[in-house]
Amino acid sequence: MAGSLDQNPPNADRHITPGGSDWLWAVTAIMAISDLAMIFWAFSRPRGTRLFHQIAIIVLTTAMIAYFSMASDLGAAPVRAEFGRGNTNLRQIWYVRYIQWFITLPLLLLELLLATGLSLSDIFTTMFMGWVLVICGLVGALVPSTYKWGYYVIGCMALLYIWYVLLGHGPRTTFAAGGIVRTGYIRSAAYLSFLLMLYPIAWGCSEGGNVVSPTGEMIWYGILDLFAGPIFLFIFLWGLRSVDYGAFGLASGKYTDMAYGNGAGYGPNMAARNAAGPGVTGAGTAPAAAPAAGAGTNAV
Repeated sequence: MAGSLDQNPPNADRHITPGGSDWLWAVTAIMAISDLAMIFWAFSRPRGTRLFHQIAIIVLTTAMIAYFSMASDLGAAPVRAEFGRGNTNLRQIWYVRYIQWFITLPLLLLELLLATGLSLSDIFTTMFMGWVLVICGLVGALVPSTYKWGYYVIGCMALLYIWYVLLGHGPRTTFAAGGIVRTGYIRSAAYLSFLLMLYPIAWGCSEGGNVVSPTGEMIWYGILDLFAGPIFLFIFLWGLRSVDYGAFGLASGKYTDMAYGNGAGYGPNMAARNAAGPGVTGAGTAPAAAPAAGAGTNAV
């Protein structure tokens, strides 16, 4: 049976090897298995306690698609390297990887920061800096001249902002869900911040300096994505397994909130219905008064 590189021949002189493609298939399988496990875990939880798990599902699904593409030797563009190696001048630049990161990095930041007392504007700005980091990495990788390092510096400045929020601003906020969540957040933020530091180093050695081969790049980024993806998500969510999600103040506030079957529901309008018994639905209760501004919600 023909391999991926036979079906989809490389489009550059410096490209991944069959061994690199095999490694990417292995990462694809890990992402897919982790995604399925996360889906089962999410649906095993009561309604109203799945937000963090659903964010993780989006991250893992996106990563699985991206690694399937790269394992198939698809999603790359030939770019003339600033620093040639031997007789090879064109290097494969995997734009599909940056599409993955454009989706997953802001969601990883959202996953962490929703557990804090940061305002929505702070969270959104941090997510925006994640987009800046990824876009600068992509544009810099596609630029064949030394100007790519200008985008590299801009991306690193965005990373410094992310570090400040994760390690400086975030831990100083009030954690409505309690000290256990705060302790878990600090550990997770330090873990993710360390991994984010390794990505620019990998970029400088691969897409930037053309020192590491495309196969070595795939191994390096693949390990980082596994630690920043399934490993990080399962550890973080395991720490939240017994936390009262109502303390996060993330309920929609809709009158239509109701439970599955006869079980208890979650949300601001469910207290009276749960107390009234399993046979009572939204039609038999009046909507609860809207919460006061800033009470139990992430203020803008």
